[in-house]
Amino acid sequence: MKRISLSDDLRKEQSLKIINIKPEELLDRYEVKLDSDDIKDFIKDEVVLVTGGGGSIGSELCRQIFKYNPKKLIVFDIYENNAYDIQMELERINFKHKTNVELVVLIGSVYNSKRLEQVYKEHRPTLVFHAAAYKHVPLMEKSPIEAIRTNVLGTNNSAVLANKYGVKKFVLVSSDKAVRSTNVMGATKRYAEMIVSYNNEIGPTKFSSVRFGNVLGSNGSVIPLFKKQISDGGPVTVTHKDITRYFMTIPEAVGLILQSATYANGGEVFILDMGNPVKIFDLAHKMVRLSGLRPNVDIDIVITGLRPGEKLYEELLVDHNNNEHLKTEHSRIFIEKQSNVNYDLLELNYVKDNFESLNNDELKEMICRIIPSYHPDN
Repeated sequence: MKRISLSDDLRKEQSLKIINIKPEELLDRYEVKLDSDDIKDFIKDEVVLVTGGGGSIGSELCRQIFKYNPKKLIVFDIYENNAYDIQMELERINFKHKTNVELVVLIGSVYNSKRLEQVYKEHRPTLVFHAAAYKHVPLMEKSPIEAIRTNVLGTNNSAVLANKYGVKKFVLVSSDKAVRSTNVMGATKRYAEMIVSYNNEIGPTKFSSVRFGNVLGSNGSVIPLFKKQISDGGPVTVTHKDITRYFMTIPEAVGLILQSATYANGGEVFILDMGNPVKIFDLAHKMVRLSGLRPNVDIDIVITGLRPGEKLYEELLVDHNNNEHLKTEHSRIFIEKQSNVNYDLLELNYVKDNFESLNNDELKEMICRIIPSYHPDN
C-alpha cells in the first residue's frame, strides 16, 4: 500500500482551493461591456468560419457566435481533441435550446491550401474569423519555420480564398506583440496584419485585424501555469520581478473582436484598451493568497530569468495622447492608422520557395528584412 505523506495531503488541499480562482478575480477593473444588439445583427443568419476554432480564443469565438444564431458555424482546427470538445459543447447547447444553427466541425490546417479551399468552396462562408496561429513566444523562437508556415502562409491562404469566394468580412486575430516585436511570434503576426491589409485593397472582402494583449486563462498563459505550480506545492516561477503584461479575460477579448468586426469597413487595425498593466510578480502573490496560502512561506515564488524573445514590458497599445489613434463608438476600441502595403515588399513568393531550406538564424534575418520593425532580442 502506498504511504500518504503530509505533503501529499497538502497538495490535494491546495489543488482543491486553486481550482476556485476565476480569471476575472485577478483583474483590478470592471469587465468591458458590449453592444450585443449590434453583434447579433451582424452575426444572425450568416455563414461563419472560425479557423483555429478549437483554441482558447477560437473556441470562445464559437461559443459567442453560436448564441447570436448564425445560419451555419464552421469550426476548423488542426487539433482534433480541441475541435471535438467544442463540438460536444455546442451540440449540447443545440439540443437543450433547440436552435437552428447548423454546426460543421472540420479538421485541417490553414497552411494546407487545397484542404482550406475545399472548406471555402463547399460552405461559402460570409464571415471569417481567422484565429489559427502559433502564439507561444519561446517555442516559436526555437521553431520559426512553423511560425512562418502557419502565421504567415496560413493567413495568406485564408485571405486569398476569402477574396476568391466573396467573403463579406474577414477578421484577423492579432497580438500586441506585433508592435515593435522582439520575437518571431510577434513579427509573424505583424506580417499577417500586412497580408490582410494588402488583400483588403485588391478584392471585394473587407479585411481587418484586432490586436490585444494577454488573455487570462488561455492555453499557455501564466494563470494555468501558476495554478498547476501551486497545486503541485510550488515553486511558482516568474521570469523577472518587474515584468508586466496587459490582460483581458477570454470572453472580454472575444466580445471585443466581435464588436470590432461590426465597425470594420476594411483595412483597419483595431486596438483594444486593456487598462493598466499587471505585474506578473504581484499576480503570482495574489494567486497564492487566493488559494489560502502564504507566498514564500507555504509556496515559494522564484525568479527564473527572461526567456528567449520575451520583453520585460509589452508595448502600450492605446496611447490616449496619440492623434494617430482614431476613436470608435466603443470607448475601449480604437483604430490605428495604417499605410498601404506594397505586395513586392511582402516577398511572399520568395518566402514560399525558400523558408523550408533556411536555418533558424537565416529565417530570422529574412523576417527582419520584410518586417523592419522586428528587432530580435539576442
